[in-house]
Amino acid sequence: MHVEVVFALPHRQVLLPLDVADGATVGDVIAASGLARRFPEVDFDILQAGIWGRPVERGRPVGDGDRVELYRPLEIDPREARRLKARV
Repeated sequence: MHVEVVFALPHRQVLLPLDVADGATVGDVIAASGLARRFPEVDFDILQAGIWGRPVERGRPVGDGDRVELYRPLEIDPREARRLKARV
């Protein structure tokens, strides 16, 4: 199966195409991606994962063509950021 893994930092993003076995889970795909080695400063175990913008559990099987995404926590609530910007 062909899948993609996506992860972004403020000034860098990574999109990795991967071939995985049938029955692979989101967790398997994340482990196979090697992102933990590329970004040792990031704790990938605590990041929320999703497929095509929808949060999923790491035990969920992936399908052919899925895009597995890893979401960093927000630094500030977007509504609060707009409020602060409007005050200026």
